[in-house]
Amino acid sequence: MTGGAGYIGSHTVRALRERGDRVVVLDTLELGNSDFVGDATLVVGDIADHDLVVDTCREHDVDAVVHFAAYKSVGESMQHPSKYFANNVDGSRRLVDAVLAAGVDRIVFSSSCSVYGTPDIVPVTEEASVDPESVYAESKAMVERILAWYGKIAGLRSVSLRYFNAAGASSDAAIGEDWTYSINLIPLAIRALLLGDQELQVFGDDYDTPDGSCIRDYIHVDDLAAAHLASLDYLASGGETTVVNLGTGVGSSVLDVIRTIERVAGRPVPHRIVDRRAGDPVETYADPAHARNVLGWEARHDLDAIIESALRWHEQQLTTSS
Repeated sequence: MTGGAGYIGSHTVRALRERGDRVVVLDTLELGNSDFVGDATLVVGDIADHDLVVDTCREHDVDAVVHFAAYKSVGESMQHPSKYFANNVDGSRRLVDAVLAAGVDRIVFSSSCSVYGTPDIVPVTEEASVDPESVYAESKAMVERILAWYGKIAGLRSVSLRYFNAAGASSDAAIGEDWTYSINLIPLAIRALLLGDQELQVFGDDYDTPDGSCIRDYIHVDDLAAAHLASLDYLASGGETTVVNLGTGVGSSVLDVIRTIERVAGRPVPHRIVDRRAGDPVETYADPAHARNVLGWEARHDLDAIIESALRWHEQQLTTSS
């Protein structure tokens, strides 16, 4: 599992270990936390290191790869595109070459709903046009195309999981999303609420939505982890290459999320409206029917559950560090 020490990766490692799967994590630890890997084997290294990837696959008898490792900031990608094309795209291409050389022909890829840009119709199905509006989104779309071509040429089978907005923390508050590194709404809003050291920035309130703020589909990280297990099982049973939306099918605006956090926490979230951010789609939420039909998967947590788990984890982190 590449990037298995990161936020979504670590939850997936945990879910795999809980059902008894052997897991080896490859992570640079640039943005990951080695403590989150638990009892899985950790190899510190880069996905672009061909020999390391081949040797790791062979040494540990790897039969499938889950590929999380990537940079994921929309804003940063628009300022430093070469960083994203080099790591997310060329790094992934090098990874695929190496795992194929090691005899591995199954990959579950961490993609993104951002590949759709601002969709013409919501909820979004997998048949919607791919129209990225940021370099980050383009990097995900390019890797999906690379995987499809390797499927035609080299027999690689893959599932590209187009996540909507991952959020929340594990049910026991053992692992969650570190707001030190995160650029995502919910951890940053909770930081503003709990620490009061900075205001949350809301990027635009003049969009063509009911309250003027962008609308997203927020999905619990434990639900995402379950989808990766279902995807691995799908490929192990002979499933063909496919792309799958992972979302709840419910759209929530930025201001909806802030109001929900305030209700759950019983305290206001300090925030201010700022200019729109380049590369942000206006409204996007999933049609999860394909995931249900192909993977037998559906989201089980709503926005309240997501925020309750995230708040509990962040409060515990503050208690532990004090």
